[in-house]
Amino acid sequence: MSTLPWRHPERVAALEAALHERILILDGGMGTMLQGHQLDETGFRGDRFAQGHDSQHAHDHPGSCDLKGNNDLLTLTKPDIIRGVHEAYLEAGADLVETNTFNSTRISQADYHLEHLAYELNREGAKLARAACDTYTAKNPAKPRFAIGILGPTSRTASLSPDVNDPGFRNVTFEELVDNYTEAASGLLDGDADLIMVETIFDTLNAKAALFALSELFRARGSRVPVMISGTITDRSGRTLSGQTAEAFYYSVKHIRPLSVGLNCALGAADLRPHIQTLANIADSYVSTHPNAGLPNAFGEYDETPVQMASVIDGFARDGLLNLVGGCCGTTPAHIKAIAEAVSKYAPRKLSVEIEEAA
Repeated sequence: MSTLPWRHPERVAALEAALHERILILDGGMGTMLQGHQLDETGFRGDRFAQGHDSQHAHDHPGSCDLKGNNDLLTLTKPDIIRGVHEAYLEAGADLVETNTFNSTRISQADYHLEHLAYELNREGAKLARAACDTYTAKNPAKPRFAIGILGPTSRTASLSPDVNDPGFRNVTFEELVDNYTEAASGLLDGDADLIMVETIFDTLNAKAALFALSELFRARGSRVPVMISGTITDRSGRTLSGQTAEAFYYSVKHIRPLSVGLNCALGAADLRPHIQTLANIADSYVSTHPNAGLPNAFGEYDETPVQMASVIDGFARDGLLNLVGGCCGTTPAHIKAIAEAVSKYAPRKLSVEIEEAA
C-alpha cells in the first residue's frame, strides 16, 4: 500500500503540514446531535421510504420493520440535518469531520433490510462531509478541513461466538467482512473522502479484514488515501472485547503503516489516559483519541461537561501524548470547542526523525 501514490497529494501535504504545526481537532458525537432532533419513524423514513409510498423508490424498503434509530439512513432522508451537524463541528473548530457511515455496511444495515443501500450511504455520506469541509476551507484557506470516511466495526465479530453454548460458532467470516468493507470503502472514495478511519475496533480480526480490504481496493484503483485506526477499550480491564491490550492492538495493526493509531468510545478521557500513554510511548505513527463524555449514567446519558472533559484532555496535550483529539458518545460542538481551546497552547506529540524520514 505504501508504494502507491496518494490520490490527492496536495491534500495529504496540507494535512501533514497541519499535523506538524499543531494538535488537530476531530469532531464529536454524531448520534448525540441527531438525538436532539427527536425524529420519529416518519422523520427517519422521509419521503423516499414513506410507508405506502408508490414512487420509483418504493422498492427500496419492504416496510416490514421500523427504520427509527438507523442514523446512517438520515444521510439520504435528512441530508440537511447531517450537513448541519458537520458544519456545527467545523464552526466549533474541528479540522476533520467524520462521515455519518458508522453502520453503513451490508452486515449492519441488514437489521433494517437495507443492505442494498450500503454503497449509496457511504458515497452520499462522504459527499456531505466533503461539501461541508470545502465550505469551511473556502472561508479560511489557511485552515484546511478534511473529511474522514468512517468504517465502523459492523454488528458482528469474527473472533468471538455470539452463542455462549457454542464457542466455536461464528456468524460472520473474514471473507464476508472483506466484501462488506470493500463496498463501503468504495463508496467513501467515490464520495471523495480525504482519509479513511477504521474505528471503534473491538475485534482486531474485523479490523484486519477492513485493512486488507483497503489494501486491495487501493491497489485496484492505483492510488491510496491516508488510513487512521482507532480501537476501543471496552471496560476498565484495559482490553478490547477480543482480549488485547492497547500495546498488543497496536502491534497487530502497525504493519499497515497508518497515519494514526488511537482509541475512542467506551471510556471517558480520564480512564483512557493510561492506554493513550501506552500508544504515545510505542507508536511510530501519529496518536489520536476521541473519548466519550465520561461514563454513561443510569439512564445511558453522558454527564461530563465541556469544561470537565477539556480539563482532562489538557493534561494529555500538556504531556505530549496527542496529535489528534476529539469526542465520541455524549460530546457536542461545545465539548469540541472547549477541547480545541484547551489544547491550542500545546505542541503536538513529536515523531522521531527516523520515522518522519521513513514516512
